[in-house]
Amino acid sequence: MRFLIFLLSISLSTQAQLATDPFQLINSPYDEQNPVISPDGNTLFFTIGNHPQNVGGKKDAGDIWFSRKTGDVWSAPVHGGSLLNDRAYNAVAGVSADGNQLFIMNHFDNAEKTQALAPDGRVVLTSSATGNPAKTQGISVSINSGSSWGKPTNISIPYFQNRSQLISGHLSTDDEIFIYSAETYGTVGVEDLYVCLKKEDGSWSEPKNLGRVVNTQFQELCPWLSDDKMTLYFSTNGKQGFGSFDVYETTRLDDTWTNWSEPKNIGNDVNSNYRELYYFLLPGGQSLYTSTKDSDGYGDIKLFSPSLDQKQDTVLLQDPVVIKPVQKIINDNETKVTGLVRDAKTSEVINAKIVFTSAGYKREANPGSNGYAVVLNSTLEYNVNIEARGYVSAFEKLALNTYELRELEMNFQLQPIEIGTTVNLKNVLFVQSKTELLPESFPELDGVVEFMRTNPNVTIELTGHTDNRGVYDQLKKLSQARVDRVKNYLVGKGIDKKRIAGKGYGGTKPIASNDTEETRRLNRRVEFIIKKL
Repeated sequence: MRFLIFLLSISLSTQAQLATDPFQLINSPYDEQNPVISPDGNTLFFTIGNHPQNVGGKKDAGDIWFSRKTGDVWSAPVHGGSLLNDRAYNAVAGVSADGNQLFIMNHFDNAEKTQALAPDGRVVLTSSATGNPAKTQGISVSINSGSSWGKPTNISIPYFQNRSQLISGHLSTDDEIFIYSAETYGTVGVEDLYVCLKKEDGSWSEPKNLGRVVNTQFQELCPWLSDDKMTLYFSTNGKQGFGSFDVYETTRLDDTWTNWSEPKNIGNDVNSNYRELYYFLLPGGQSLYTSTKDSDGYGDIKLFSPSLDQKQDTVLLQDPVVIKPVQKIINDNETKVTGLVRDAKTSEVINAKIVFTSAGYKREANPGSNGYAVVLNSTLEYNVNIEARGYVSAFEKLALNTYELRELEMNFQLQPIEIGTTVNLKNVLFVQSKTELLPESFPELDGVVEFMRTNPNVTIELTGHTDNRGVYDQLKKLSQARVDRVKNYLVGKGIDKKRIAGKGYGGTKPIASNDTEETRRLNRRVEFIIKKL
């Protein structure tokens, strides 16, 4: 194992300056992510992806690890134990002001475990195990009893849902504000930023999208809210930046949480033509973040201090590194698009065929062991088809002509072909209150046709849904008519009608609130469910 050692100095009570004696934080060939520091400055929680000592081994997307500061030394990373970790992705969302509550992304079941993380770094035994807990979505909290972290307790957030395998978020130290990244109903593009507010009775509000000033059709990840709750830092690949993901800052303009100043790139002191994520401020002007720069393609935790010579890299390594300008590797009016395709259930990287098409223009991505890559004309809009054997094909839209990007990271997820898999046809749209299909629906419907042809033994059930505005019987009739219209389209393309069932549910199965037009729009949808293989 190769370790990258850099100097790290963190002081939470005085002006932060780089120390002359090294503070060791060990970065490995694996992926270090999501650093969170306890209020007393003595514990650094973070996530390591695909580490062989994770609960799920090298296939584990991420476990919580920690480092303790003793005197002037940060300890080597210690695994957080099987109480706080399972085979799914695990990360810390925040630590309470008194340091006694650890907030964790996702939910856990009530299964008791055999290990717990003690405050002194020891992994201690608890009660008998009943196996790894199965996580669902939301956040949970673990209480420090003084000798160990307790079993996480789930926190209920109404209408919380995330269809992305990526999950990141920040809970304010007063436990009042939770901002997180998710791909869900109502997203502008892929992952968007949302906020939940704690009410006076201790319950949480349903998620609210931060709006189109912050969110783009691409990915917004890794939010962090300042202590005064006015400044938001986040990473995105949806704006003109230095490279893949850059860090931006924006200021909240009122209490609606949807009115923000135009996000501003924080500059090349931190950002590079690599990927910068998980940025947050430390007292005294220092900041901590992760970057893939000089890290063999995996994220390393790094420190930036304004007191450093600005010509040096954002981290003081054994030898100073000079920031190099972004090299021009593609022509004008071209964008290099890269990314990964993952199994939606296991997060494993899969080899998929990805085709970008526009009017008179078609490009197929070149797959590789580290994902795909393709250079596209940046003045066009694209339909994107993603296919892999054994998976339901996916369809996305990409409007490169609305952005000025030299490079773009665009990741996809495919659902395995198995009974019960539900696919939301999010680009199948109708004229309002009618059954007439809008033209932009046809590319995704043609994708369903191709999927049915490629998998001749599959039968599906189409389901139609509306919001709750109107008379129950009329809504049900409208949703059934729309299902019939979709079925007729598929049959007209040569699919045997015996392979397609269909039912309209009206507004009886909402997936979001019906209180606003934005969330009502999410409930108006057509899906298909695989019923037989």
